[in-house]
Amino acid sequence: MSLDTLLGEVRACTACAAHLPLGPRPVLRAGRSARVLIVGQAPGTRVHNTGIPWNDPSGERLRDWLALDRDTFYDESRVAIVPMGFCYPGTDAKGGDRPPRRECAPLWHARLLAEMPAIELTLLIGQYAQRHYLGKRARGSITETVRAWRDYQPAFLPLPHPSWRNTAWLKKHPWFADEVLPDLRTREAMLLF
Repeated sequence: MSLDTLLGEVRACTACAAHLPLGPRPVLRAGRSARVLIVGQAPGTRVHNTGIPWNDPSGERLRDWLALDRDTFYDESRVAIVPMGFCYPGTDAKGGDRPPRRECAPLWHARLLAEMPAIELTLLIGQYAQRHYLGKRARGSITETVRAWRDYQPAFLPLPHPSWRNTAWLKKHPWFADEVLPDLRTREAMLLF
């Protein structure tokens, strides 16, 4: 099966339609030659409405962390974007987004990765991606896992979510900007340019 055919199947998926308040609209991007993979949580409402991953303030912060312009970030031949949940999951009682649906990753991730043989660096954004891809190697918290970023190289780099909700976390942990981001930018520049 070609990647284009597989992407068509993913985009037509309705496996968890009954649980999605806005209905299914799988949002992802992938190309066979992509060397960097971004695995985040699930789309928010703005991403759901536009069909463009990371098309929100979190995406702006993520692109800033990566020092990438929009054209490079959305170039599927360089960067693949495959979230843990492909559709907007709705909001929880506190007003935040619900966790990604559990159906997506088991159904699609291994098949998608098999069609992207050039991936050399996977950015694991947030606890759901980190738990899935690092398994028992993930630490007890996001902070501990991100602080241990060197332990997961060269294949993975765990990151906190770039949401505005994490602004306090970023201020409390200046080592992230001082140590992790320079390494991230150096590694991704070597792979993308």
